[in-house]
Amino acid sequence: MSELISLKNVDVFQREQKVLDNICLTINEGEFVYLIGKTGSGKSSILKLLYAELEPKSGEAKIINYNLAQIKRKEIPMLRRQLGIIFQDFQLLHDRTIKDNLLFVLTATGWTEKSEIETRIKEVLWEVNLSESEHKFPYQLSGGEQQRVSIARALLNRPRIILADEPTGNLDPETSEGIIKLLFNINKEGTTVVMATHDHSLIKNFAARTIRFENQNIHEEANRIL
Repeated sequence: MSELISLKNVDVFQREQKVLDNICLTINEGEFVYLIGKTGSGKSSILKLLYAELEPKSGEAKIINYNLAQIKRKEIPMLRRQLGIIFQDFQLLHDRTIKDNLLFVLTATGWTEKSEIETRIKEVLWEVNLSESEHKFPYQLSGGEQQRVSIARALLNRPRIILADEPTGNLDPETSEGIIKLLFNINKEGTTVVMATHDHSLIKNFAARTIRFENQNIHEEANRIL
C-alpha cells in the first residue's frame, strides 16, 4: 500500500498554544483510521493540519505528496480537491437546494460540462441513498440526511482521502450507525478514511485502526480486524 499521510516529529499549535507535541503518524492508502480522544485533545487540529488550515511548526508533514510545511497558498485548492472534508455541523448552504449545494462545489472546483455535472450529482446522491432529495432544501431533511448530503459533497471530486471531523457528533445512535456503515462502504471501494470521534461505542461496534489523542501526544491502540 502506498503512503498517503506522513507526519514526523510534528508540533501543532492553535493560535499560540501547543496542542500536539512531536507527533509521528503514517496512514496508508485504503486504511480506515479513527482518531479518538476528549474534546480539545488535538483531533480536529490534526485534520486542519492535513487540509492545510494549520501549519506544522516543526518536523515533516506530507499528504498525497504535498509538503505541508512548504505548500504555497495557490496549491491549497488543488490539495483540497483530492480530499473530502466532512464536518460535524454539515455546513450546507441553507438557501439552496441539495442539488444546488453540490453544483456550487463542482463549479467552484472547475467543472464546466453541464452533462458531466448532472451525472456526477446523480451518482453521489445515489451513493448516499438520497436520489429523491435533490430538489429539497437542507431544512427539509433530518440531521442524518443532511450529513449524508455532506458526505455526497465530499465525494464529488472522487477524493483519495476523506477527513471526517466528528461526523456523528450531532446524531442519535441509530443514525450514527448508518453514517458509519456508509463511510465503511466508501472505504471498501478504496478511499482512505480518517475520522475523528469521541464515541467509543462506534469503535467497539465498527472496529478499525485507532489512534488515541491525550496529553498532547498520540498512541496507537491494538489493531482490530474489520
